[in-house]
Amino acid sequence: MKIRNLDLSDSPVNQEHEALGIPPVEKNHPVIRTAVWFAILTLISLVGLGVAQVFGNSWDDGVTTIKTTLDDSMFWNALLVGLLAQIVDGALGMAYGLTSTSFLLATGASPALATASVHMAEVFTTGISGISHAKFGNVNKKLFVRLLVPGIIGGLLGAMLVTQVDGKILKPYITVYLLLMGVYVLSKAFRKHIATRKEEPKHVAKLALLGGFVDTSGGGGWGPVVTTTLVGTGHDPRTTIGSVNFAEFFLTLTSAASLFILVDETIWHVVVGLIVGGLFAAPFAAYACKKFSTRTLLILVGLLISGISVFNLYKALVG
Repeated sequence: MKIRNLDLSDSPVNQEHEALGIPPVEKNHPVIRTAVWFAILTLISLVGLGVAQVFGNSWDDGVTTIKTTLDDSMFWNALLVGLLAQIVDGALGMAYGLTSTSFLLATGASPALATASVHMAEVFTTGISGISHAKFGNVNKKLFVRLLVPGIIGGLLGAMLVTQVDGKILKPYITVYLLLMGVYVLSKAFRKHIATRKEEPKHVAKLALLGGFVDTSGGGGWGPVVTTTLVGTGHDPRTTIGSVNFAEFFLTLTSAASLFILVDETIWHVVVGLIVGGLFAAPFAAYACKKFSTRTLLILVGLLISGISVFNLYKALVG
C-alpha cells in the first residue's frame, strides 16, 4: 500500500477551510507517514501471527480449531455484537467500544473479558480507519502527537484497573459509566451547531489521559470523550476526527497488548467473532450513514447504549 503526499491545496475541503479561516489541510508530515507504515506493518504481522497460530502445528489441527470455534455460542454472540457495533460505528463515527462492551456484558462476559476482546478487535478497525484518514489528509500532526502519549498512559492505567479489581464489584460501576455515556451521546442530538474555532484546542493532554482511561476501563469511550469534546467546543470536525481516530489505533494496540497479558481467560473466539461481524457490517453501515441523519443516528445509539446499560445495571444489582 503506497501512501503518497497529497496535494490538497485546491481541494473543496481547503477552499471551505480558507473561507472559515482554518489552516489548510497539508501534505502528510513525515511523522504521520511513519505512523501509517507502522500501522500497516503491525496489521500484516498480526494477520500472519493469527494464521500461524491456527495452522502452526498441522492443517488438521487448524481445521479442528476452526470447527470448535464455529460450535462455540460465544463466537456467534460476538459476531452479532460486532455486526451491530460496526453498523453503529460506521454510520456515526464512534461508539464501537461502547456498543460492543454493553452487548458482551449483557451476554454474561466479565468486564475484563469484554474490554480485552473489544480492544483486540478494535486494533484492526482503528488501524484501517486511521490509515484511511491519513491517506486523505485528515490527520493534523500537532493534534495527533498531543493525543498520543497521554492517551496511551490513560489506556495502561485503565487496563490495570479492569484486570485487578473483581469483575462483580466493577461491573455495576462500568455499567453506570456506559449509561452516562449513552445519555451524553443522546444529548448531542439536541445541541445546536457551534461555530468552528480557529485557535488550537486546549487541555488536549488531560482530555486524552481521561479518554484513554475510560476507554480501557469501561470498554469504550475514547471517541465520545475526546472527539465529541473537541468538536463540540467548535474545533474543525474533519481534522479532529481524523487525528483522534489515528491516535486511537496506538492507544488500542497498547491496551490490547496489556489486556492480553493480564487477562487469563481464553478470548480468541470472541475476538474473531467481533472482527468477522464487523467485516460483514461495512455495507450496512454505509447504507445507514446514507439514509439517516446525524441527529437520528445519535438518538438511536444513545437509546441503544442507555437501554442495554439499564438492563445490565438491573442484572448486576439484583443478580
